Amino acid sequence: MIPLFLFLAASSLPAQTLSNVTLEGSYILPTEDPSISYNIGTLHDPITRLRARLASGDAKLTFDAKHGWLRSVLRELRIPTTSQMLVFSKTSLQINRISPETPRALYFGDDIYIGWVQDGDVIEVSSVDPQKGAIFYSLNQRNSASPEFTRRDECLQCHASPKTLGVPGHLVRSVFTGLDGFPLFQAGGFSSDDRSPFEERWGGWYVSGTHGTARHMGNIFALDRDHPDKLDLEKGANLTSLKKLVNTEPYLSPYSEIVGLLLLEHQARMHNLITRVNYETRMALSQQEGMNKALGRPMTEWSDSTKRRIYGASEVLLKYMLFTEEQPLKSPVKGPTTFAADFAAAGPRDGKGRSLRDLDLKTRMFRNRCSYVIYTDAFDALPKPALDYIYKRLFEVLTGADQSKPFAGLGAAERATILEILRETKRGLPEYWR
Repeated sequence: MIPLFLFLAASSLPAQTLSNVTLEGSYILPTEDPSISYNIGTLHDPITRLRARLASGDAKLTFDAKHGWLRSVLRELRIPTTSQMLVFSKTSLQINRISPETPRALYFGDDIYIGWVQDGDVIEVSSVDPQKGAIFYSLNQRNSASPEFTRRDECLQCHASPKTLGVPGHLVRSVFTGLDGFPLFQAGGFSSDDRSPFEERWGGWYVSGTHGTARHMGNIFALDRDHPDKLDLEKGANLTSLKKLVNTEPYLSPYSEIVGLLLLEHQARMHNLITRVNYETRMALSQQEGMNKALGRPMTEWSDSTKRRIYGASEVLLKYMLFTEEQPLKSPVKGPTTFAADFAAAGPRDGKGRSLRDLDLKTRMFRNRCSYVIYTDAFDALPKPALDYIYKRLFEVLTGADQSKPFAGLGAAERATILEILRETKRGLPEYWR
């Protein structure tokens, strides 16, 4: 049992000393550590909640011949079909059924990700547990009176790696893809998030929507295997219809939503960062407790190493949630569906009608640059020392007390707006925020 330490001020480790902390290329944190216990204990992710509703009769899944359980799973999890994105690279569980002619469809909500393949054996699920991170499931695509989600921990072979920040998490990859759908790994690839240059994104994906003069790797193939990185980016640009590329009739939507792709990239890394901060804090506190017991020290005493582990990871999360390294959009982005409006309508608003889900899509993703993932159960479940630190630092930035270089892109008016929105819409804020 990890003790609930009182928040210790980080005066001995000012934020400036943590500014160079990075989690990229991380070691893999041990999920079997007693402070983590990934494989045991009660889960509280969206699929666990759906299972309970199915068992009680409060929810029911309906099977149809074309899509199996897909429509009813999305309905019960409140995932909009407009979030659909199509990926044609062979980079997932059902590799033999995925191709440029039969891409995998992905759908997502704030803490849940669903994958569907034509004539696939299963529906693939990644569901975010507030304490354990990504939990993986499959749902057999056979008609049954009792459809059952099966946990698939073998997915951690790919989904717990340096690319997921060393914790069970999510991957959004951009790869050079041949006409057969196989990635040409000799050319390398990219892990995509909102820090990625636009021209490195979405290799192996279909992309529907307009983006002006900006170019991306979607909708096209690496035709020269000797020089796979030589792509004709013009061919895949600004496509509002995929009819010339793929038959979309078997899917719930004829589109692969560009705004959905932008948000998926941001959200996936946010969840990975939250899980990393959660794991790092729990492990650091457990190890500090053991050291204090062994040396007969007070249980509230922390070493600089413990502070650096907790506050360093928390500082990385803080900077990402405030979009400090976001790549600006060179041209406005517009999707072909109502997804952008659906997404914006789903979030809480303050008394002036403002929300952290308000999209800009002209020069950046969001109008008010503080991640909407702050509203998730996973963020609220961060261990108290980490959550206290993040709230303290966020308050310093938003009130203008911290004017340091990483946050220079946030103007005074935007900081004040975000502060006002959070004060009205975010539960659990420290009293000093009020």
